[in-house]
Amino acid sequence: MQIVAAAGMNRWSWGNAGNASKSDRSGPHRGRLMMLLWIILSSSLCLMVDGQMKIPPETVQQWAVSFGKDIAALSGRYSGAKLLQKKYKDIEGVVKIEEVDGEELVKKFAEEMEEMLGRKMKSVKRLAEAAEDADLYHEYNETMEFDYYNSLLINTVDEDGNPVPLGGEFPLEENEHFNKLPVNTQQSNIQVPTNVYNRDPDILNGAYMSEALNEVFIDNFQKDPTLTWQYFGSSTGFFRLYPGIQWIPDENGVVTFDCRNRNWYIQAATSPKDVVIVVDVSGSMKGLRLTIAKHTINTILDTLGENDFVNIIAYSDYVRYVEPCFKGMLVQADLDNREHFKLLVEELHVKGEGKVKNAMKESFKILNEAAALGQGSLCNQAIMLITDGAMEDFQDVFEEFNWPERRVRVFTYLIGREMTFAENVKWIACNNKGYYTHVSTLADVQENVMEYLHVLSRPMVINHDHDIIWTEAYMDSVLPSTQELFNTQAQSLLLMTSVAMPVFSKKEETLSHGILLGVVGTDVPLRELMRLAPRYKLGIHGYAYLITNNGYILSHPDLRPLYKEGKKLKPKPNYNSVDLSEVEWEDTEEKLRTAMVKGETGTLSLDVRTSVDKGRRVMFLKNDYFYTIINETPFSLGIVLTRGYGRYIFIGNVSVEEGLHDLLAPDLTIANEWTYCETDIDPAHRKLSQLQAVMLYLTGKEPHLECDGLLLQQTLFDAVVTAPMEAYWTALMLNTSGMDEGVETAFLGTRSGLTRFQRYTGIEKRIAKSFLTSTDKENMFTLDHFPVWYRRAAEYPAGQFLYYMPRQETRDIFRDYEADYSATFSAEEVELQAEEGGRKRREADEEEEAGRIVIAATAVTVTVGKKTAIAGAIGVQMTLEMMESRFWAIAAQVDAPLGMNLFHFIRKKSAIVHTNNNNLMCSFTVNLLTKGVLSTK
Repeated sequence: MQIVAAAGMNRWSWGNAGNASKSDRSGPHRGRLMMLLWIILSSSLCLMVDGQMKIPPETVQQWAVSFGKDIAALSGRYSGAKLLQKKYKDIEGVVKIEEVDGEELVKKFAEEMEEMLGRKMKSVKRLAEAAEDADLYHEYNETMEFDYYNSLLINTVDEDGNPVPLGGEFPLEENEHFNKLPVNTQQSNIQVPTNVYNRDPDILNGAYMSEALNEVFIDNFQKDPTLTWQYFGSSTGFFRLYPGIQWIPDENGVVTFDCRNRNWYIQAATSPKDVVIVVDVSGSMKGLRLTIAKHTINTILDTLGENDFVNIIAYSDYVRYVEPCFKGMLVQADLDNREHFKLLVEELHVKGEGKVKNAMKESFKILNEAAALGQGSLCNQAIMLITDGAMEDFQDVFEEFNWPERRVRVFTYLIGREMTFAENVKWIACNNKGYYTHVSTLADVQENVMEYLHVLSRPMVINHDHDIIWTEAYMDSVLPSTQELFNTQAQSLLLMTSVAMPVFSKKEETLSHGILLGVVGTDVPLRELMRLAPRYKLGIHGYAYLITNNGYILSHPDLRPLYKEGKKLKPKPNYNSVDLSEVEWEDTEEKLRTAMVKGETGTLSLDVRTSVDKGRRVMFLKNDYFYTIINETPFSLGIVLTRGYGRYIFIGNVSVEEGLHDLLAPDLTIANEWTYCETDIDPAHRKLSQLQAVMLYLTGKEPHLECDGLLLQQTLFDAVVTAPMEAYWTALMLNTSGMDEGVETAFLGTRSGLTRFQRYTGIEKRIAKSFLTSTDKENMFTLDHFPVWYRRAAEYPAGQFLYYMPRQETRDIFRDYEADYSATFSAEEVELQAEEGGRKRREADEEEEAGRIVIAATAVTVTVGKKTAIAGAIGVQMTLEMMESRFWAIAAQVDAPLGMNLFHFIRKKSAIVHTNNNNLMCSFTVNLLTKGVLSTK
């Protein structure tokens, strides 16, 4: 619940779920009590039930009236809300209010995103061409010696102080553009997995050949300074990365990262595919063989992506599906399904005799039915047979289901050291356009599984199909120090998508064989993409989001990909396979999702419930959705605008000279996560704050900066209109004798991302030390939300204050009371607990209470004709202790003996809770009052 007060008026209303309750202007005051007085009234009623103390209702009403006037006057005075509203009222004649055209807006955003992503695709194409040309003119040398920069060994010396082989001096410098990691923007270097010999002739020849990419890397970065990591993943296993970095192994000194396992590599190297994995679980597969088989299945699953489809069949004397629910069908190989299969595979046990014939028949039936019904990937189809031998006569199966077209490729993996049935297993693969491998140890699995990708890529290579692919959103946790960023940056910062392209051999002697050299690509941080849909154009509750053609979210303000484990933040297991329907759950018929997955353009309106304050408070809104496809990509963009004030934006104008003066005010900041001016293009600008960049641009010192003219215009206008607030707040602060102790900060914010605030209390005395600091993301303008006080105040009429307690400063009251004061206890039991163990709890509560604060905020509007737009919000932050003391002072003034008796009575009874439901609620409200709780939901 929250409390809403009309500044300067004796009206109070309270409501739940964030919606304003309209106050009755003409009726009696009863029913208009703020939450605190409602608690008092509830307490008085229950006290009468107990028969220990009675409070006349008219006395409670007097308290409400007096406290209402007092707190409204206090909030109005220290915030200066009336003055700010008057200043915006004075300029209504010189501003214009425009209705936001959602259809035009989403179209414009999509075009800008298409242009940005197009630049990335051009960079990747240049890399692919350079790699193919370099290979064309490179002559393979079996005895080549070449010292390349190995990212694991650079800047490393031996015991004598000499550089280790493949090491050497490799300058690194911290770079803002690359998440402040030490990098070398003049050179790339190479990472090789531990299980690949770093001096293998294939590695040395590939490293030497790919040196030609260095110039292209640098040239791409100069042409498009917004580029991040660029790379070439070789089919032999090495990974060339630009800019060069120091690669950090795991705690065991092992580098497990293999570029060939990454989604961008797999998707670019092969077309979408349907895969049925057939595993032998007969008695001969016991022990190490079963362990290797399970690892092989998991490795195959890791090579699949959301554009692929899969199922797994186990066979011995009979055929069974590892997941009976998926019998006879193919399922999308998204992360959830792959992880589900892995869990089921771990439960496999061996028994009986292996009869592969029936398993192969079942596999062909699945694939043939999917093709006939137009299901699955509608592209490549393959069967992966994992066994220690095949003894049956199985030729007739292939004659019936796969010959002569051989549309389904069959790949075979012979498990174990025994070679008795090797010829049979090899015959199956070779006669069905597949590939045979022998896997005798766990160490063999990775390399051998990779071979099937090369086979599936051959048609693409022979046809020279340079298809560009885009991956789903992912959080790259493999780069050095990236884990540390989880704890210091917004969750969306590390989410990215990759654009990749295959690289083929163009040598005449290999054209008919279809040789895949590797994959080139670059990463696109989704944060940078979403900057093209600026917050100020979308409004207070508006937002933009991106999804893939599979319906999975790329970017959405309600996508929370991290969870906390101890003190560390880690990616959730399925963070990149969250469907749009899971966050836009009001779209019950999935009309929005279906239209966007199909790449359509359109609109939709929904009544929604949205949360603020870290999901603990709910607001009911009417939202309009606008969506369209981003051409040349598998992505669709959607934007959301809120009905009512969300439909309008007001535009003012002042001279640069006038606005510049007020932008320099010490109490003023602008949203540093927004893009007023583009600081990422010129390396010299990357350390500038947005305010510094704006000042350099407006003063003419950096005229070539790319800036948002409309946003700058509105920011200058807001700076001028809000400028008198600095003098108003300063005058109050200087009048030390008239200051009320406990009023700590006055603040305001505008739609342009401008914030002003005044600290009435020094840091040493201030309880809310983090409020409106850089760490207080909830109360600041960020890339994906307006401040919580701004969003909540916007839901109430201008001039009507909303009071609430920031949840990060308090415990979860209901949870604690459910745990501490269960209704199954008797009153005596609770009193005993209070006596024996309550002291520590009270001490903790008192310490916690000392840090509690209350925020009062109200909206400020501009009206032109019949159109009203929200210009901003203004408020004041106070301590709860101050509000408590003012209430007790008023109670004593109204009826001094009663007020003091109530005070002492409540203190005495604060730990007593009865088992009776009514008494439980009464005592609950008494405890809330005693602990000073004004807001619970």
